[in-house]
Amino acid sequence: MLVVFTRTLILFLLVVITMRVMGKRQIGELQPFELAVAILISELAAVPMQNTGIPLVNGIIPILTLLIAQMALSFIALKSTKARGVICGKPSVLIENGKIQEEELRKEMYTLNDLLEQLRINNTPNIADVEFAILETNGQLSIIPKSQKRPVIAEDLNITTNYEGLPLDLIVDGNINYDSLKKANLDEIWLKNELMNFDVNNLADILFASLDSQGKLFWQLKSSERRKN
Repeated sequence: MLVVFTRTLILFLLVVITMRVMGKRQIGELQPFELAVAILISELAAVPMQNTGIPLVNGIIPILTLLIAQMALSFIALKSTKARGVICGKPSVLIENGKIQEEELRKEMYTLNDLLEQLRINNTPNIADVEFAILETNGQLSIIPKSQKRPVIAEDLNITTNYEGLPLDLIVDGNINYDSLKKANLDEIWLKNELMNFDVNNLADILFASLDSQGKLFWQLKSSERRKN
C-alpha cells in the first residue's frame, strides 16, 4: 500500500510540474500539439500508478521526453513564423465583411449550426451583426461586430477618461501583502491608521482589502464566526 501511495504521489507531482512548465493556459486555449501532449502525459502517468509491476522510471522517462519535445516545438514556433503555421495552424475567417465563407466552413468541417451556436455563446445572436468571425488555432471563435453594432465607448463620445490601473491587494484573508504596500509607496502603519478610521483595530479581521489607482481603499471584514475563531 505504501509503495502504491509513494508511486502515485511521485507521478502526480511530476505531472503537475510538467503541466506548470508547459504554461498557464487553460485546456480550451491549448494548441493542438499541446493538447496531445497533455493527454499523453496523463495516460503515461496512469499506467505506472495502476500497475506496480511496471518500473516507475518507465513512466517518468516518457513524460520528461514529451515535456522536452513540447518545449522544443514551442521554441521553434516562437522563433519561426512558417514553423508556427505548420505546428499550430492558421486562423480561419468564417465570416468576412459580413458574408459567410462556405469554403472555409467545409475546410474546417464547421457546420452552420456550429457557427450559430458559437455566435450565441459570444452574445451575438444575430449573424447579420457580424463583420468578421475568425476561428482561432485553439478552436475558439473571435467575433468582430459591425461598426454600427458595437457598444458605444468614451472615445466615440469624445469623453476624456482617467487612467485606471490594476488595484493592489493589500490584505488577503487577514494577511498583509507587503509587496503591494511597497508598490504603492505605503507601509503597514498607514494601512492600520486608515482602517482605524472605520473602527477596525485588528488587521487579522479583514477578509480582503485593496487600493485602486485613484487611492480609494476597499475593505471587507471576515464573517463573525471566523473572527471568533
